[in-house]
Amino acid sequence: MRPGAAVATALAALLLTGCAQSVDPIERLGKKAAQRVGSYGPARTDGRPYRHWGMTAPLPVPPRVPVRTAVRPGGLPPVVKRVPTSDKVVFLTYDDGAERDPRFVDMVRELRLPVSMFLTDSVVGPGYGHFARLQSVGASIQNHTLDHPALRGLPYAGQRAEICGQQEKIRSRFGIRPRLFRPPYGTYDRTTLRAAADCGLSAVVLWSVAAQGERRGLRAGDVISVTSAETTGPTLTERTTRLLREIQRRGLTVGRLEDYL
Repeated sequence: MRPGAAVATALAALLLTGCAQSVDPIERLGKKAAQRVGSYGPARTDGRPYRHWGMTAPLPVPPRVPVRTAVRPGGLPPVVKRVPTSDKVVFLTYDDGAERDPRFVDMVRELRLPVSMFLTDSVVGPGYGHFARLQSVGASIQNHTLDHPALRGLPYAGQRAEICGQQEKIRSRFGIRPRLFRPPYGTYDRTTLRAAADCGLSAVVLWSVAAQGERRGLRAGDVISVTSAETTGPTLTERTTRLLREIQRRGLTVGRLEDYL
């Protein structure tokens, strides 16, 4: 067996095991081990990377829709649970930043998945390097507050500090200012919307489907929240693979949320 094929076979087997870690796996494994686990090269040798990830066919290329929600000066950002679209797309969103599976970076790169990562500073901790790698392969980085409090009912100053503080943290780490905001636990009030607008955010994004346990069939426009898993459960890569299979069965594909908002 050629060395490259042997490595690919071994890595495919790893999809059946593993668990989410509370520290960055790249840092925990060390540079050489991380290269063995987290680097697959630019593409599969047969040109069909989807097979490496347990899929029977590639996802269709989503349409490009350069439409963004405009927020009037002094206006409040819209709250989005589902995207009103006839395009056969759903949207993959991931919260907090607790799970840092190095294989997920390669999955996003090889399948060109347009995922959105809503990050909380106190949860990410020292793991921002992992999300910089995700950003470099096409993931978008969005705002999920500094410390993950339930915002509804908090005074304006406290809500603004949580939201604007994470805007600045992401700007310093990634060189960008997010446009989208997800309030922790999905709870918010008018003060949240005012603080989000004052921090430069154009939409507050909730979700229509939580990817855990049994769930109803997916529909076009669904915003899927991929929730954090227990450390003994399937890895982020495994759970995303299952989702992609369901998305394919429904005749859908994954769209870039930022193109629609």
